[in-house]
Amino acid sequence: MEHVHLAVEEDDLYSGYNDYNPTFDSEELENDVGFQQAVRTSHGRRPPMTAKFPGTPIGPRSLASSFGARLHMASSMGRPMTGAVQDGSARPMTAVKAAGYTSSLSRGSAFDPLGQSRGPAPALEAKNEDTPEEKIKILEKKVNDLIEESCMAQSMGALQVALEKAKEAGRKERALVRQREQSGSADHINLDLTYSVLLNLANQYTNNEMYPEALNSYQIIVKNKMFSNAGRLKVNMANIYFKQKNYPKAIKFYRMALDQITNAHKEMRIKIMQNIGVVFICMGQYTDAITSFEHIMSESPNIKTGFNLILCYYAIGDRERMKKAFQKLISVPLGIDDEDKYIPSNEDTSSNMVIEAIKNDKLHQMERDLKTLAEKYIMTAAKLIAPAIETLFATGFDWCVDMVKSSQYVELANDLEINKAITYLRQKDFKQVRAVETLKAFEKKDSRVKSAAATNLSFLYFLEKDYDQADRYADLAMNADRYNPAALINKGNTVFVKQDYEKAAEFYKEALRNDSSCTEGLYNLGLTYQRLNRLEEALDCFLKLHAILRNSSQVMYQLASLYELLENPEQAIEWLMQVISVTPTDAQALAKLGELHDGEGDKSQAFQYYYESFRYFPSNIHVIEWLGAYYIETQFCEKAIQYFERATLIQPTQVKWQLMVASCYRRSGNSQKALETYKEIHRKFPENVECLRFLVRLCTDMQLKEAQDYATKLKKVEKMKEIREQRIKSGREGSARSRREGRESSAGSAAGISTPVLISPKKSSVMDEVKAVSQSESKHFSPLLDSGRDSGRSSSSTKGERLSAKMRSLPGSNEPYEASSPKELDASYVDPLGPQMDRPKTGVKKRVEDDDFADEELGDDLLPE
Repeated sequence: MEHVHLAVEEDDLYSGYNDYNPTFDSEELENDVGFQQAVRTSHGRRPPMTAKFPGTPIGPRSLASSFGARLHMASSMGRPMTGAVQDGSARPMTAVKAAGYTSSLSRGSAFDPLGQSRGPAPALEAKNEDTPEEKIKILEKKVNDLIEESCMAQSMGALQVALEKAKEAGRKERALVRQREQSGSADHINLDLTYSVLLNLANQYTNNEMYPEALNSYQIIVKNKMFSNAGRLKVNMANIYFKQKNYPKAIKFYRMALDQITNAHKEMRIKIMQNIGVVFICMGQYTDAITSFEHIMSESPNIKTGFNLILCYYAIGDRERMKKAFQKLISVPLGIDDEDKYIPSNEDTSSNMVIEAIKNDKLHQMERDLKTLAEKYIMTAAKLIAPAIETLFATGFDWCVDMVKSSQYVELANDLEINKAITYLRQKDFKQVRAVETLKAFEKKDSRVKSAAATNLSFLYFLEKDYDQADRYADLAMNADRYNPAALINKGNTVFVKQDYEKAAEFYKEALRNDSSCTEGLYNLGLTYQRLNRLEEALDCFLKLHAILRNSSQVMYQLASLYELLENPEQAIEWLMQVISVTPTDAQALAKLGELHDGEGDKSQAFQYYYESFRYFPSNIHVIEWLGAYYIETQFCEKAIQYFERATLIQPTQVKWQLMVASCYRRSGNSQKALETYKEIHRKFPENVECLRFLVRLCTDMQLKEAQDYATKLKKVEKMKEIREQRIKSGREGSARSRREGRESSAGSAAGISTPVLISPKKSSVMDEVKAVSQSESKHFSPLLDSGRDSGRSSSSTKGERLSAKMRSLPGSNEPYEASSPKELDASYVDPLGPQMDRPKTGVKKRVEDDDFADEELGDDLLPE
């Protein structure tokens, strides 16, 4: 108790707190001689003490106290201070030995706490890799590296490389197991590594669609009882069976996996049950699918399951349950934040910065994607069940709209109304103006809906070719939303049909500025440049469009057309080849390829494409004519007959096709069939001059009595033609004379008089013969501009005069033949298929020659150019 001090009232309880150990006095260090000497000496070593013998106290050293007095402090226990030199050797400073002080250090030695003066440290002792443990560790590392490389290759899309790495990892892992068994450490086999190798290998087999091998790998894992939770992999096996369309086995494995997953993993169980329902749908077992989906909607509802449930009810035709399922679908909580959260406030700057940071982050993008998906499912479900839940489509759609208006998707109601109008259009109901009425109801709504409705109305009127109304509603849509690219395109279309191409191009450009991915605007801009003959700019537009729409046959065809206009047939052919690679049955593209190859002189390649075009579309007259002419040119007249007969079926009023059929029979040596065909033509077209000429020739060659009758008929027809020519000529000369009198300033340019057709002696091809027939034996005869010869004919007329008169008198090939119309008759004769073989000379033949019908009068050497 003698050491216990009781507090007295007058004692200061807080005294002594300002006292401190003079050792820590830093203000008097400058006056401390011992400290200054220690600082100046090497290693901070103090000068030697006065003690001579160990155990004697060291001479006292005065230290400044807080009271200004000097206190003499001696070392405790009378021992010399650490670091004091005794007998010429320094004692170890035990407290700082790790800093480099040793007992053998003498005064004046260098301060080297890191031991750098001793030279470099010896090299590390090399590991002995020959030991079994080191070999096993190295092999394990290689296996892990191969698994990682396999996964990385898969993520980059190199599936084959990923599979090879997985196989290599499997081989290394088996070698590792063997090495462990040989070293006697089989009990330490790394099961996790084995599981990783097998699972990765099975996944890579699945990615490469090697399903049997993948199933074998999964079976190895599942059957091994040492792997925990391996039963879950039966889900992967069920997925493989689903891809193989082995639905019963897929359901079996899904249910086996479901049995091995506890209720603690609720989300996984829900996903497996959803897969089971989808498989039941694929099998057509809608009742079983409904059972699975209804359980999911009661436990954990989601958008996809709700939509699938509506599909099942629609498949079985249950109206009431469809309505209930739709109500469940629109009531599914999405669990996303309101968009108002991302609207910045004007006051708090820090919160605005946070909002800007999270406005476009991945979480917000995921929320937007989920909301978009939900709206898509709701819109699709409404359009699907609207005609089914009520007797009228409009009534069902109105019910869906009412349900949506009372849900969290209120903004979808207007979109559903617009979809209702669009559905009317797809049902070809726009003539009943219900679609128009529905769209016009949005004219007083908010700007976004108003713009969408006006855009659809503009498009509707454009289809009806009511361009004024289309232009009006396009302006309305633009005023409601100037940044609506569809409205700008509709406006450009209405200007385009008015042939104001420059203004149309400006609207298309503005649409592209608002939405650079607007393919309609880019396509229309290319067409506009083509109309403006700015082919290079049009080509640039379609090349950009091709980069966006890689498989669009329309874009490729436009590129081919532009290259053809730019006189680059090689590039045009290349683009057309891409067109038929996408749409191999496009008859028009095949015909165009044939035309380009024909222009390049490659007849065989042209024939191949024309034949393919005819096979897919056997009603193209141009293709039929080319194929028939090709077979005639290659001396296969029998094959040409079938094409001209088809042309006869397509254009029965065109006499030229029937004449070509008869000519093919004649050239192939079947005179009897040719005669029958000509008689049939004469029965249908009794005033056809060419038919009568061939009948006269054939009957003469076959020595038939009918030859004289046909020759008489031919004389009458020719006489009628000459009389008609005279009348037409006199009438035209009178009208030309009156016009010349009324036009003093242009005396040499009287209308109605043409120069005679010039004949150039050149060898013609069969193609020219077919064209000559096409020009000579179709449609009714049109009046001559100038006959080019007198009305009287004589056997001394030149070949050029007769052929010139014939070509001027013949009509074109695009008008129908009219038997009741006045016709001009031509006395000259042209064999459309060239000279025949020599025929016997008869008296009838002589008379025909005298009347200028002889085969020698006009041969192959003179044909119109």
